[in-house]
Amino acid sequence: MSGNIDKELIKDGIRLDGRKPNELRDIKIEAGVLNRADGSAYVEWGYNKVLAAVYGPTEVHPKHLMESNKAIIQCKYNMAAFSVSDRKRPGPDRRSVEISKVIKEAIDHTVLTEKFPRASITVLIEILQANAGTRVAGLTAASVALADAGIPMKGLIQGCAVGKVGDTVVLDLDKEEDNFGQADLPVGMLNGPDGVEFVLMQMDGDMTPEEINKGFSYLLEAREVIEKLQRDALERKYSKKV
Repeated sequence: MSGNIDKELIKDGIRLDGRKPNELRDIKIEAGVLNRADGSAYVEWGYNKVLAAVYGPTEVHPKHLMESNKAIIQCKYNMAAFSVSDRKRPGPDRRSVEISKVIKEAIDHTVLTEKFPRASITVLIEILQANAGTRVAGLTAASVALADAGIPMKGLIQGCAVGKVGDTVVLDLDKEEDNFGQADLPVGMLNGPDGVEFVLMQMDGDMTPEEINKGFSYLLEAREVIEKLQRDALERKYSKKV
């Protein structure tokens, strides 16, 4: 994230990819794409391509991680070596470990883990192609995969980012905006029994309180769109079975 912009990222209220400040990239969600996982989902979000798989509840390995009164969530976020233009070194890195942790915490807050004591629920997120916003796309995919696995939750999680480019608040930053904009704020939202909760929130850059308020108004509108796409994906899968 850099505020030093060498090119104009937004002109006359229109961004480089033709979107208005409050518009999402195109999103496609499919549920149940892997036969051998307990639950799975595939998300295309702009040029991002994300696969999520859920296994469990299963026996905990290693045993010392077991919790007597609830299930543990084990989460792994990984970017494939071919997911970016400059080939990424295979295996976990500091960024992947950090994103795995924040996604795990968001899922842990959402899943009713007390229903599965002494068990483990594993969530695997693989980024097949990356173009900014992979953590929120991964969280969105993971939530659908959990629902596909029949894991009880407070509700589905919707991830999205808001930020600032060219002194303008924008929704759902693409790669150019993420690299050269002034701020990036990825957020995870849960529409639970007590209303909308925020289960993930990170900030890179600077935004004023007024800009953050405007960004959150964009996010809450986007959350409804994303939740409908999630529910439509699950309905398509299970209506076929019926």
